[in-house]
Amino acid sequence: MGKVMPLSGNYAVAYAVKAVDVDVVAAYPITPQTAVVEKLAEFVANGELDAEFLHVESEHSALSAVVGASAAGARVFTATSAQGLLLMYEIMHIASSSRLPIVMGIATRAISAPINIWCDHSDFMAASDTGWIMFMALNAQEAHDLIIAAYRIAEDPRVSIPVAIGYDGFVVSHTLEPVDVIEKEEALEYAPKRVSRPTLDPDRPVTMGSLASPDWYFEFRVQLQDAIENSRETISEALREFKRRFGREYREVDDFYTDDADVVIVSMGSTTGTALVFIEEARRSGMKLGLLNIRLFRPFPEVEVVKYLENAKAVAVIDRAVNAGSSFVGPLYSDVVVSAFKKSLDIPIVNYVTGLGGRAVVKSHIEFIAKHAYSLVGKKMREVKKHYSFIGVRE
Repeated sequence: MGKVMPLSGNYAVAYAVKAVDVDVVAAYPITPQTAVVEKLAEFVANGELDAEFLHVESEHSALSAVVGASAAGARVFTATSAQGLLLMYEIMHIASSSRLPIVMGIATRAISAPINIWCDHSDFMAASDTGWIMFMALNAQEAHDLIIAAYRIAEDPRVSIPVAIGYDGFVVSHTLEPVDVIEKEEALEYAPKRVSRPTLDPDRPVTMGSLASPDWYFEFRVQLQDAIENSRETISEALREFKRRFGREYREVDDFYTDDADVVIVSMGSTTGTALVFIEEARRSGMKLGLLNIRLFRPFPEVEVVKYLENAKAVAVIDRAVNAGSSFVGPLYSDVVVSAFKKSLDIPIVNYVTGLGGRAVVKSHIEFIAKHAYSLVGKKMREVKKHYSFIGVRE
C-alpha cells in the first residue's frame, strides 16, 4: 500500500496523475480546480513528473492540446470547472468521437450567471451528452483512486473513450482528509500505458478528423453509442481489479439499507454522505430508509439502479442541477425515472433539487425529503400531482 497523506481532493487528483506517469498536461486555471494543475506544475518543475506541461490561453485550448497529444499516442490529463468546462464542450465531442483515451478531472461548480464559484452539478451535468464515460467521486480518496482507474478504462482497446472524474468543488476539492496515495510502480502495474490505436506519426501518416458526409456520419455516431454501452463490462472489470490490488471497493452504484427500505433516496457526490448520516439515525428511530449513491453516471447503470429500487414503495432522487424547462427538472432524476419505466416499476419517484450554487445540504433537508417521500407510500406514479420540489430555497 502507499503512503497515507493529508490531501485535499485537488491534490489527491494531482498525486494520482503523477502516479500514472502522464506524458502531457494542459492547464488553464479556474476555481475551484486550479490547485490540481498548480501541483502538477510543481511536480514537473522539481523533476517528480517527466511530462510536457502546456500553459494554454483557455480551457478550449487545454482540451484541444490534449486531443492532439493523445492522437499522437501520449498519456494525457487536463482539469477544469464550470465555465471552463462549457468552453471545452465543443472539443469534448471531438475527443469522444475521435475515440481518444483522455482523462479529465472536474471540480464541480455552479454555472454563471450570476457568477458563482461554489459547488453544484450544473457543469458536470451539462457535459453528460458528450460521449464521455463519467464518474462522480464521494471524497478525496475516491477522486485519487478513480483517476487511476480511469486510465485503465480509457486506454483499454475495447473502450478507447475519454473519462471524466467529477468531485464536488470546495466540499471535496479543498477539504483535507487522509488519502492512501498509490505509488507509481503500483499504479502502472494496474494501469500500464497502452497505445493500441492508430496514432499521428510522420513516418506512418494517417488521417484523423476528416469530413464525414451523410453517407458515413450516422455510422460513426452509432459506433460511439455502441462503444459506450459495451464499456460497461470493462468498467466493472477495472473496478474489481482495483479492489483486488488495493483493497478499496468501488461499484457503479453503492447501496445502503435497501433490502427492507420503504423509501430509497438516490444521490450523487458529497450529498450522499449527509444523507447516509441522517438515514442511519432515522433507522434507529424506526424509519425504513435506504440510500443509493450513483458513482458511474455515464453509461448510466440502469440495471443496478432498478435492482435496488424494485422493493421500495417510494423513491426520492436528489439533484444539484436543473434542466430548466424540461419535463424532468433534475438530470439525475430523468435517468432514474426512465430506468424504472423500462422495467415497469410503478411507484412514486419524486425529484428534490437542493444545494444549488453551493448552498449547504444539511440533515434537516434530508429529513424533509424522507418524510415527504414517505407520505407518497402506497401511491402509483400517476397519482403524484407534483414530481419535483426545491429544498432549502428562501421563501
